[in-house]
Amino acid sequence: MNWINIEVAYATPDKQIIIPTSIPDDLSVLEAIVLSGITVHFPEDKLDQIDANSQIGIFGKKINVITYRLRDRDRIEIYRLLNKTPNQKRLDRIK
Repeated sequence: MNWINIEVAYATPDKQIIIPTSIPDDLSVLEAIVLSGITVHFPEDKLDQIDANSQIGIFGKKINVITYRLRDRDRIEIYRLLNKTPNQKRLDRIK
């Protein structure tokens, strides 16, 4: 079994955390997220309930969490649902 180094990142408007960790290279993206311990830092966002339908990416590109194979130095990014798009926010500011 080989080990790889990855980071798991999540951010809210108030707080951002990037957790570096080493994991076995045969873990899935979802297993890596749980193993990183990031769920403890954001209990209100229920990150421990992430599933295959969640919005997750590697370095800003959305991935399929079922088929993606993690590589050394990947950064897993967990995306939040936005309550407004950036365009909607701009429109609200000019009203």
